Amino acid sequence: MALPNFGQMKEMYQLQKKAKEVQKELKNLEIEARSTDGLVAAVVNGEMKIVEIQISDEMMDPSKKSALEAALKDTVGQAMTKAQSESAARLQPILKNLNLPGM
Repeated sequence: MALPNFGQMKEMYQLQKKAKEVQKELKNLEIEARSTDGLVAAVVNGEMKIVEIQISDEMMDPSKKSALEAALKDTVGQAMTKAQSESAARLQPILKNLNLPGM
């Protein structure tokens, strides 16, 4: 197995540095999604962690329990999908430079 040359090592270091920068950006990135009626909102960061859930007082009525559950599920799902897309878009240039098969 051949050892990488200095140029390759330097390039890998730069990619690692850039990956850490993007990881920090993703941690601070916040994506918001709202239910179609605007009564439920979810905020997710670029690391796919829920940052905040907002529920209007109107949805807190016990008779609206199933509607609230459905709105939460859909809204959190939308926020996660948006966060995944944004994360992938920000990581793609780094992954492209790694020259991995199938990328």
